[in-house]
Amino acid sequence: MRGRPRGPFRKDIEGLRALAVLLVVFWHADAPLVSGGFVGVDVFFVISGYLITRGMVAEVAERGRLSLVGFYARRAKRLLPSATVVLLAALILTYLFLPDVRWRQTTEDVVSSALYFVNWQLADRAVDYLAAEQAPSIVQHYWSLAVEEQFYVIWPVLLAGLAWCAFRRGTKRRGFETLAIGVVALVGLASLAWSVHLVETDPGRAYFVSTTRVWELAVGALLALLPLRPAGAWVAVLGWAGMAAVVGSAVLLDTAAPFPGMLAIPVTVGTALVIVAGRATRSGPVVLLGLPPMQFVGGISYTLYLWHWPLLVALSARVEDPGVTARAAVVALSILLAYLTSRIVERPIWHSPGLSVQPRVAIAVGLACTILAVQAGMLFRLATAPQAEGAQALWGGPGAAVLDVGATEAAVPVDRSPIVVPDPSVARDDLPTVYLDECHASQTETRVRRCVYGASVPATTVVLIGDSHAAQWLPALQAIAERRADWKVITYTKSSCPYLDIEVADDGKPYRSCVTWNQGVRAAVAEDRPDLIVTSSFNYSAYRDGRVLTGPDNESALVESMRRTWLDLAPVAPVVVLRDTPAPRIDIADCVSGNRERLTKCAVSRDEALAGIGPLQVKATRGAEGVHLVDLTDAICPADRCAAVIGSVLVYRDTNHLTATYARTLAGRLEQRLPLLER
Repeated sequence: MRGRPRGPFRKDIEGLRALAVLLVVFWHADAPLVSGGFVGVDVFFVISGYLITRGMVAEVAERGRLSLVGFYARRAKRLLPSATVVLLAALILTYLFLPDVRWRQTTEDVVSSALYFVNWQLADRAVDYLAAEQAPSIVQHYWSLAVEEQFYVIWPVLLAGLAWCAFRRGTKRRGFETLAIGVVALVGLASLAWSVHLVETDPGRAYFVSTTRVWELAVGALLALLPLRPAGAWVAVLGWAGMAAVVGSAVLLDTAAPFPGMLAIPVTVGTALVIVAGRATRSGPVVLLGLPPMQFVGGISYTLYLWHWPLLVALSARVEDPGVTARAAVVALSILLAYLTSRIVERPIWHSPGLSVQPRVAIAVGLACTILAVQAGMLFRLATAPQAEGAQALWGGPGAAVLDVGATEAAVPVDRSPIVVPDPSVARDDLPTVYLDECHASQTETRVRRCVYGASVPATTVVLIGDSHAAQWLPALQAIAERRADWKVITYTKSSCPYLDIEVADDGKPYRSCVTWNQGVRAAVAEDRPDLIVTSSFNYSAYRDGRVLTGPDNESALVESMRRTWLDLAPVAPVVVLRDTPAPRIDIADCVSGNRERLTKCAVSRDEALAGIGPLQVKATRGAEGVHLVDLTDAICPADRCAAVIGSVLVYRDTNHLTATYARTLAGRLEQRLPLLER
């Protein structure tokens, strides 16, 4: 096989790679002045679109066709070996430094990273309410590589098809390029439009999915297809304007910005302008980008991108608040490992003469790397799966039952517990059954999901309505129903949606689906004719007159709405408002997982944990006829500091939700405090 067509080495692009990776690395390292350093990824997308398309266009011009086998072979030997080395290292770092609650997720992410669909997995997780506050994955940065690899799979097939059509019609290169420009522009515009739409409707997913990023790669591709011949002093001006757009985006944007969408246009166009300026003038950006340090970093940009994030995650997992010195040391270590990986792994395989003349062997090498990473992830999962710790683990601990009325000694935080149930490594799965039974509506749903638990011919019907903080009480209500044998519990729950008659904000926007869902629930509850209605909720911000309410205005709006809503329900059945549980606001499962011998590190101030919607609920129920407040704080956090483990039971599964196991141990106290019903 002949070597692939190559253009001259571009110092400006090598330096642009350096700028891109430094922006990302400094942003991840919490360096000042680069709050929008994530735009470095967008710079990479434009560069990749340009270089890949330029190479393919040159090959079509020289040979009249495009070798897909040759293209995939070059990609495989260039990218997969180094990526696999870092994935294996990430598993080792996970085992050595990360709490075991993160191990299963790491396994899933390593496998999906090796198969290059991790960006879609992260997109699903971004809109998964249960995963919203979990620590970031140690291989989360592979999302951008997944986008590029998906581009590499589809793009050459598209261009090969266009080349075949053009040459079949006898139009050859000019016809191919004209056709390609039209198709690429159409694809890019469609992707940009979708990106703008999805950023508004589903920002979490929009950041990760490939469809919102294709237009950035298409911009680079158009640069390679268009017959641009820049000349004159104005080219340098355009180049520096492009640099200003890239750096300005990195300085002015932050993670709160709706991105990519329209806000990605400046950095994308800016990168394109720098590429167009190229080496056309000595006074252009190449003056800066061509400096030896920039050329060095550009040469290791791929491996530096791979290494820096796992090392920073490992640091943050072991050091609560790493300072500038620690982060700088990790960045320096990343540069060293990137250089060694580039010299020992990347370049020898990439430039191997044997693999260059045997593309199928190169593809086999890449496939072997992928299989190795997948198998390593699966073996890691098998080797680290939590084991039951005897009969006590199967039976569980007493939990809240260990507390006597008025006695707080058993809830005082201690450093060790002989056993913790559920084990923190599986605490994420210790959920109310509404999730497994698909009875809990997601944030985007408006359909009212109804599930029934308990007696088929009940003497008492209890309805549970509200958000996930209402749903967390289902295990306790189920335990009461099992003991009484004549209770039926009906659930209506939805993520981040309190049962209120006002609209609340979701990520700063009006939560329309919650309003619709609440209206449906009110009608459904009336039809159920319950004997008791139970509700609760987390804290929210009301949305009124086109703005999110804050401070006293928000508190007043919530209190008034809660009171109206509950009084409206009272004629249907007595209403029990469960005061919201204390919220530690740190990931308790993660903390306990990493501090099994120092559980007191996971204890939080009771006053801070109670500073949520609870006081407002107390105020809203005061004097409301038919509405009863039940406060079980004394069985969850009775001491000055809220313990992470009480009675050998893990209290929280994340930053604010009770484990189903602990909630079940609250059944006795809850039953005692419910309004007098026939027992």
